[in-house]
Amino acid sequence: MASPKVWLITGSSTGFGLYMARVALSHGDKVIATLRKPSVLDSLALEYPDSQLLILPLDVSKPDQIEAAFAKGKEAFGRIDVVYNNAGVLVLGEVEGTPDQAARDMFEVNFWGASNVNRTAMKYFRLNQPIGGRLLLVSSVVALVAGPGMGYYSASKYAIEGVTEALKGEIDPNWNIKITIIEPGPFATNGPGSALMLPGHPAYTSESLPTVALRANPDLLGFDGDAEKASEAFWKISNLEDPPERFLIHRNTAQTARRKVEKLTQAIDNALVEGIYI
Repeated sequence: MASPKVWLITGSSTGFGLYMARVALSHGDKVIATLRKPSVLDSLALEYPDSQLLILPLDVSKPDQIEAAFAKGKEAFGRIDVVYNNAGVLVLGEVEGTPDQAARDMFEVNFWGASNVNRTAMKYFRLNQPIGGRLLLVSSVVALVAGPGMGYYSASKYAIEGVTEALKGEIDPNWNIKITIIEPGPFATNGPGSALMLPGHPAYTSESLPTVALRANPDLLGFDGDAEKASEAFWKISNLEDPPERFLIHRNTAQTARRKVEKLTQAIDNALVEGIYI
């Protein structure tokens, strides 16, 4: 892969997107930072020359903007080596209390937008000379186990992981394209601060219910991970010849994954005992 690498990062305005842009730039890589409002990165633009940083408007729910961002990035830097597929939105609320439109709008970004970024990345990786690239999909721990209040958000992350796994199995190994699904736990980015908390469903009133407790105290989500250190880890993954298919980061994610494996193992064991495992 070329050195320095050229990154295209979605959702660069805040959170993991902004941290990743800063980390990649600090290592001397070139960055195409995309976000809905480019003016948000005016201060970052003052720190790096145009030869290293290109800031472009991108709403990933609009496929024509995705193609335009990739095309302009390639025109500016000649190639795109790493795509950091990160843009996303978070709507919190009970499944019963989430309007269809709110859920659909979230899927437009978290699933359809991310899926279209994946597909466009494949196209541009094949255009590279030499051919190849790295796709880092930022998913979430809630794609392993859905969290209360995050039903449709979890569903969008389950969905994008599923289509990304399928994509990984479809691409030609000769294209030298490597895909890693990143599953972070609760990290201290201001992404949660921009989340939309829906009004509570009228039937959900008991203080013992997790969504009721969450509205009373959002800190229960426990966003305490170091996003800058995590982004350094992601940068290292982008340089691996054989990167992992999944990268779980944060102690919460590891614990959640172990519990999920234990439950699945128990389900398999139960099926064997009942004689219904075929």
